[in-house]
Amino acid sequence: MSKIIDLTREISNNMPVYPGDDEVKLYQTNFIDKDGFNNHRLETGMHIGTHVDGPMHMTANNIYVSEIELDKFIGRGILIDAKGEKIIDYKKEYERLIIEESIVVINTGFSKEFGTEKYFSEHPIISRNFGELLIRKKVKALCIDIPSPDRYPFEMHKLLLKSSILIGENLTNLDKLEGITDFEIFIIPLNIRADGSMARIFAKIG
Repeated sequence: MSKIIDLTREISNNMPVYPGDDEVKLYQTNFIDKDGFNNHRLETGMHIGTHVDGPMHMTANNIYVSEIELDKFIGRGILIDAKGEKIIDYKKEYERLIIEESIVVINTGFSKEFGTEKYFSEHPIISRNFGELLIRKKVKALCIDIPSPDRYPFEMHKLLLKSSILIGENLTNLDKLEGITDFEIFIIPLNIRADGSMARIFAKIG
């Protein structure tokens, strides 16, 4: 029987956002006792909480998330344990571990800092050599438990997105995948005409 592991952070009012981004406003506008129904309003950018960056985010590519083939958002998951590493670099063992058209998931262990300033300013980064490996392997996406695979001037973003590799950021619960070698990753964005999207990301085991 299949098991689902949710890798998504809950969206909430005033949740932590990347420095410089607009704050998240989520509030109730109607109430069952007064209006006969409940309703909520969300004011947000696309790159909050667990989300996916499409190629348009940092390249001249003009394809919106809504235009990306759905097959790109689903693939065999490859988990890489990089806990304690400040720079996730190329390792020869990754050549065999990472297969073509997979979705690579990196557990840095840094998700425990979510909600602190340190989470956005001191998170690990991905090396160029590792990024080039992902391109050679033609992976569908890179998913990470940190806010970004890089820092300004965002060279890794540009490198991966130019190769149409999607980037899922701010994942959680990756420890629950430890020891599991056969799973699928599902990145479920909104059907939205935008450069990126909030997403429900989960793993399916079995």
